[in-house]
Formats: sequence, structure tokens, C-alpha cells
Amino acid sequence: GFEVKVVASDKYVKRDSGLFYLDIEVGKGEIPKDGQQVTFHYVGYNESGRRIDSTYLQGAPAKIRVGTNALVPGFEEGIRNMRPGGRRRIIIPPELGPPVGPSTFFSSKQFEVFDVELLSVQNCERRTILAFYSDLVCN
Repeated sequence: GFEVKVVASDKYVKRDSGLFYLDIEVGKGEIPKDGQQVTFHYVGYNESGRRIDSTYLQGAPAKIRVGTNALVPGFEEGIRNMRPGGRRRIIIPPELGPPVGPSTFFSSKQFEVFDVELLSVQNCERRTILAFYSDLVCN
């Protein structure tokens, strides 16, 4: 039992959930809504500052639909009110982080930091083909 306290500049927004974020650049346009697809780049760091992942290094941005529980809860909360073209640093507390266990590559709960660049927000709709096959098209 010990308590961890995040010390951040007054420029960071602290949410009731414990998540912190700092807008480096505010984008333009609409914020993503449930069911829409967001395309974004990110660099992720663990609490010691070591890079753990980067879409820039992978060579392609990530795409995910908002509101489908496909993202780490803190990451989704952190991008939910971003606008396309925006850049933000998000500090995710352990309770909003990824699951820990043998089926994941996370061995302990820790703070994570993500630098995120939101590239676009797209509408998606389900398309049915020949009554037995459907797919999702986002544009």
C-alpha cells in the first residue's frame, strides 16, 4: 500500500476519472461519436518514459471505431473530445489502462502516456451483400 500522485502542470486537464490530458494543438471539425471510425497516430510510453509502441514506426496510422470497447478505456476517453488535426498528450492512470494477465503482454498496472495526433473522423455504415454477407464501410 502506497499512494501515487501525478504531478502535472496547471495546463493539463484532470478528468474525474483520474485521466490527464494536454492539448498541444486543437484541431478543427466535429468530435467523434459512437460508431464513427477515428484514424490517428500515436506514440505510447510507460511510466518510466520508455517507448512501448508507435504507429509512426509501424508506418501506418491506427483506425478504430469509437464506442465499441476496442480501445483501452483511458485511451478512448482521452481521444473522445479531440478534433481532426488535434495533437494531445494523454496520461492514463492504471485503473483506466489495459487488462493485466497471461493473455496480454501487460504484467502490471502502471501509468501510460500517449502522444496522439487525430487525423480524421469518418462515418460508418453496414452494407449487406446477397442477404448473407455484410461488411462495414467507413468514409
